[in-house]
Amino acid sequence: MTMNTDQTSFSRDEENQNVWLSKKNAHTITLTDHGITPTILNTEAEVGQAMLNELYATAEAKEGEINIALLGGRGAQELHRLLGKLAETGEKDELLGRLNVFTQDALAPMGMANGFSFVRDFERILGDAFFRKIKSFTPMQTDTEDLESALVDYLNKLEALGGLDIFFIGHGPEQNQASHLAYIKPFSGAKPHHMAGLIPISSSILEHHISKFKAGGSVVNEHDETECRSAEYILTLGPAAIIQAKKVVQSVVDADSAPAKVKTYAKVLNSPISNDSEEALQQLNANPGLWIRLNPNTKSFVLPNLGV
Repeated sequence: MTMNTDQTSFSRDEENQNVWLSKKNAHTITLTDHGITPTILNTEAEVGQAMLNELYATAEAKEGEINIALLGGRGAQELHRLLGKLAETGEKDELLGRLNVFTQDALAPMGMANGFSFVRDFERILGDAFFRKIKSFTPMQTDTEDLESALVDYLNKLEALGGLDIFFIGHGPEQNQASHLAYIKPFSGAKPHHMAGLIPISSSILEHHISKFKAGGSVVNEHDETECRSAEYILTLGPAAIIQAKKVVQSVVDADSAPAKVKTYAKVLNSPISNDSEEALQQLNANPGLWIRLNPNTKSFVLPNLGV
């Protein structure tokens, strides 16, 4: 995978086969730990409604277009169902017509029509009416020879629109009570100025992804599964996208089926980031779930089963 960075305003860093893209003129990002204050809600439906309310609040506070990154997996499915229903009724068409929707991660290389892609899952739950009514939908392109250039195109579009108004995000457990955000993996070398990255995939991630999609009711077939198992990378938004988003809305709803999240979320909650910048970068590299503590406008909606 090569990319002629002279043609772009992005530069690339590589660490242990992880490729990270950042703005060539990126300003130094000050690391300020804002902590997290979780909001405990009783049901998944309440979490979905709380996430939707955050979208309404942004829509009221801002004129014009609204740029959001959708969360894949269980965390936001309730939100997606609510948005799908609204799209069918027509009562929020003005709001939907303002939305520029982006995906935040993807497996690659993989056909865009593959049933194991988040895009197909979004279509299944959000429904046709939603995609007809929104302003734009920009997934990460996964069916190209030059994944880096396609990712740069995606980032250029996001930047041209003014960056993310809401980054809907989850929390993924990792070994040693660490965690990932989007798909920023432990020890992948992500730095504060990195906007997005291409991360080598592991077989354990693929197994988790495939079983999660099957359990979630996705329509999949043998060909899709074979293609998915041959994916080599995860494309993901990076720390800069999280820190610079105008609002981060986290949801963690599946601690019953992913019990490791009880300990890994608690660790993020109870791990202040060091004032020493070198130490802080080591903490964030070892446990990327901590990146969420650096955004000053973060909401974290969780269920009682997370035990916080």
